[in-house]
Amino acid sequence: MSSTEKFPPAIFLMGPTAAGKTDLALRLTEALPCDIISVDSALIYRDMNIGTAKPDAATLARYPHRLVDIIDPSESYSAAEFRRDALREMEDISSRGRIPLLVGGTMMYYNALLKGLAKLPEADPAIRARLLAWGEQEGWPALHQRLAEVDPKSAERLKPTDSQRLQRALEVYEITGRPMSELWQEQQTEQLPYNIINLAVMPAERKTLHERIALRFNMMLDEGFEEEVRALYARGDLNPQMPSVRCVGYRQMWSYIEGEYDYQTMIDKGIIATRQLAKRQITWLRSWENLHWLESEDKDILNISLKLVNTAII
Repeated sequence: MSSTEKFPPAIFLMGPTAAGKTDLALRLTEALPCDIISVDSALIYRDMNIGTAKPDAATLARYPHRLVDIIDPSESYSAAEFRRDALREMEDISSRGRIPLLVGGTMMYYNALLKGLAKLPEADPAIRARLLAWGEQEGWPALHQRLAEVDPKSAERLKPTDSQRLQRALEVYEITGRPMSELWQEQQTEQLPYNIINLAVMPAERKTLHERIALRFNMMLDEGFEEEVRALYARGDLNPQMPSVRCVGYRQMWSYIEGEYDYQTMIDKGIIATRQLAKRQITWLRSWENLHWLESEDKDILNISLKLVNTAII
């Protein structure tokens, strides 16, 4: 018997945005004793429902999703916090003799869960506030230039506009005196105590995925996405540098509300940003080990998935 077969099963159901993950997840829960854990860095926020494609209340009532609606949009949530929470939920599900079904497209969360995380220092509010003031006063490219001097590897990975991660990388350097990229290299890999079945769902053609992304974005607009973001904007305690507002779609709508560009430009930019997100997700998945690809349009996708799961857990 292999070491993995001693562990309880768990399913990772991954894929790019708009690929059909949620639909397949719901069908799997009808056929298997699964409980769903969301692996989505946008679904964690309360009052962000339409733009995140969050399942509606009726669906969540019938198919409960753990780690959905767990924080306010003014709050932040790290990959380390996700790992802690997901492990807790997985243990609870397994203890009941059921199968954790982790569904979503936030690949950084999956990676943190599977491989563990580097031991980074906790946030320092004073340093963070000073870096934020610097970025707002001189522009985030100035912080990116500073990061390039002290941590070129992290600077190469981050965009000059990625304010949150620029702050964190510089904060880590100031606290420890060491580049964050160096600390990541020392990361200790921790074996996840589960027999993981890795599934990824997406259309066979990239063109089909792009069509689905555009269709879904326009459906969100019809369902009241603008009103949802205007309500968040009216709160007065949120700003474009916060992770919640930086979610794909939300930052484009926010910029439209602030008058940065017109309505059609917002739509175009929102769709393009979603495509770019999908591209990054696919790039992650191409290097994922032991991954089974499933085609969204395959009429037999459920049976294929069930066969893969049952083969792995026997």
